[in-house]
Amino acid sequence: MTEQTTTMENEQPSSASAFTLTRQDNGVAILTMDVPGESMNTLKSEFGEQINAMLDEIDADKSIKGVVLASGKKKSFVAGADISMLAKCESAADAQKLAADGQDVFNRIEKMRATFVAAIHGPALGGGLELALACHYRICTDDDATQVGLPEVQLGLLPGSGGTQRLPRLIGIQQAMKMMLTGSSARAKQAKKYGIVDDVVPQSVLLDVAQKYALKRKPDREKPQKGMLNKLLEQNSFGRGVVFKKAREQTQGKTKGNYPAPMKIIDVIETGMNDGMAAGLRAEAKAFGELVMTPESYQLRQIFFATTEMKKENGVEGVEPRKVKKAGILGGGLMGGGIAYVTATKANVPARIKDIKPEGIAHAMKYSYDLLNKKVKKRYMRNSEMQKQMALLTGTLDYKGYQDADIVIEAVFEDVSLKQKMVADIEAHCNEKTVFASNTSSIPIGQIAENAQRPENVIGLHYFSPVDKMPLAEVIAHDKTSDETISTTVAFARKQGKTPVVVKDGAGFYVNRILAPYMNEAANLLLEGEPIDHIDKSLVKFGFPVGPVKLLDEVGIDVGTKIIPILVDAFGDRFTAPAAFDKVLDDGRKGKKNGKGFYLYEGKKSGKEVDESIYSLLNIEPSSSKSEKEIAERCVLMMLNEAARCLDEGVIRSARDGDIGAIFGIGFPPFLGGPFHYMDSIGIDKVVDKLSDYAQKVDEKFAPCELLTSMKADGKTFY
Repeated sequence: MTEQTTTMENEQPSSASAFTLTRQDNGVAILTMDVPGESMNTLKSEFGEQINAMLDEIDADKSIKGVVLASGKKKSFVAGADISMLAKCESAADAQKLAADGQDVFNRIEKMRATFVAAIHGPALGGGLELALACHYRICTDDDATQVGLPEVQLGLLPGSGGTQRLPRLIGIQQAMKMMLTGSSARAKQAKKYGIVDDVVPQSVLLDVAQKYALKRKPDREKPQKGMLNKLLEQNSFGRGVVFKKAREQTQGKTKGNYPAPMKIIDVIETGMNDGMAAGLRAEAKAFGELVMTPESYQLRQIFFATTEMKKENGVEGVEPRKVKKAGILGGGLMGGGIAYVTATKANVPARIKDIKPEGIAHAMKYSYDLLNKKVKKRYMRNSEMQKQMALLTGTLDYKGYQDADIVIEAVFEDVSLKQKMVADIEAHCNEKTVFASNTSSIPIGQIAENAQRPENVIGLHYFSPVDKMPLAEVIAHDKTSDETISTTVAFARKQGKTPVVVKDGAGFYVNRILAPYMNEAANLLLEGEPIDHIDKSLVKFGFPVGPVKLLDEVGIDVGTKIIPILVDAFGDRFTAPAAFDKVLDDGRKGKKNGKGFYLYEGKKSGKEVDESIYSLLNIEPSSSKSEKEIAERCVLMMLNEAARCLDEGVIRSARDGDIGAIFGIGFPPFLGGPFHYMDSIGIDKVVDKLSDYAQKVDEKFAPCELLTSMKADGKTFY
């Protein structure tokens, strides 16, 4: 088969084009996108001219009957648009033009004479999926890496290049809206089931199958919706009205009005479905422009850039990590089971679980089995893949098979002498390079390493519960931890799918240290008579995923209160919790885990209704006298003040790490950017004034820390 290749040069002679056109004698041309010098393809504004020149050439050549749009990258199709473009937009009109320009190119592809087929292998996300949607057919590989989705909502945006209009027309309003409102992606099988792709094939035949589709006639765009109920609902204005009304109610319930993008997504889809594609595209570009300029989108994009930056960093600059080929896990409880799961399934590293009882090992194994089996049932995963991942988990009642472990993670009870014994055991049974990582939530690592023969190998690796869901891991180095141990632990946590933040050793580390004063303040408000649900609703409205009292029930009241004496011991009275909490524990209330806490855990409304008997136990007459704003302010200010202290003491390396730690570790509202971005946005002077005011009115614990008062005096900001 003869081939003829054309590469369009960019207007700057030094940089090659991202697009190559290869003609074949079967009437199909392969249009390959391969952004020079980058590991992933992303869409950039300067590509408009390049791709239009290619489309001109395809239009002019009548021998080209079909075009296969493929990626030159081995592991991805198109990962989305280059988000850094948005920082250059000075107004909503600038951002609107970006969207409209993208729409013009994709509209042109859709209207081309030749049949266009997207050959998708790896991620096709955001603008990448919008590009594929503009093609007449989409074929994807059955590879695990292949996924399609429109995740723009996670950056406070909406799909701006036709995604809000093409996806609902292709797969139905409700499924398309669900994907856009959650930002969730679909794997190959799901994508076929939903109707996003026309075929799923092995990677080896992707281009062959795509070429066959490229020689077909173009399909009818307006496909009938699957299912009778969808037809009835979506194909008349009354039914659509019901769908959109319900979507708005559910979205408002979830976002509490803190995120503008989801509502705009619903509005724009509705405009397009009621007034036609052209009106929908105009509304989409306008809404995209407005959202780019919102403070919420700005903060969410900063989080994206921060986490992207962190992925490229070693634990210690210039110090390479050692490769982890085998891990040991001490303890088969909830945390041990979760750590074993992410080690086997995410890091793809064999994990050997040690427990003193066979039941402990069985429990940890079942933890992974249940999670994987759920994926198999939902067809996210093949049974063979599940067996492969389960085979990476083994168990032992002694230290057999530990001699070649590169890292051992301890997840036993919070008891310093027990943890010290674990260090001695690992030093006796493992090699001299084995890293000992403690998943303690509160005991200083220096104490755990006190009697170690090789203290340089001892480090803290603090996960958050549930381990399979929570994205953060705190990596805690004591003063004798070696740089190589830090880099190795950071790299390993990253392989487990975590975002690791390196923090200095000390009571509570970072996350629990800033959480404790926030929780204590909620307890003080309760003792002042504020109803539990009023306190929790105030903080949820502020933007936290759950309120502080509910969080204490979730974590376990016994666990939550265990850390307080350690913090009081280290930092004094400002961490003292109300004495009334002893009564709660004495009454056998541990929270959700034993079905007895601040909330009721029986029946259909389990965990949703306050257990009113708690008020008489604490001698409280509940009566709401404070506004939601004041309640949220008091709790959050205590957290902000402590976060600033942590930065000042070098507990965290930067404000950026502090923001990511708070967002990923305790659900600090992402749209506010984290404690430090939030303090900058409201003004350091205002933070100091409010803290001083509460210190006078409520308690001297609110007194602003030294760093904040000096920053106010010097007019400084964190960023």
